[in-house]
Amino acid sequence: MDLECPLCKGTKFKKEEGKMDSKWGFTAHKVILMICENCKFIMQFSKGRTIWDFD
Repeated sequence: MDLECPLCKGTKFKKEEGKMDSKWGFTAHKVILMICENCKFIMQFSKGRTIWDFD
């Protein structure tokens, strides 16, 4: 099954990876961002979390 944009039904995406820190900075969540190439809607997926990832 292919990924489909919930807004425009597009199927082409740009994939980016990043990290979101918690409010107090004690934990971090790794995320995968899938950005629709048609309408630029961003879908966010968890890649897991880490406690000691300070980069």
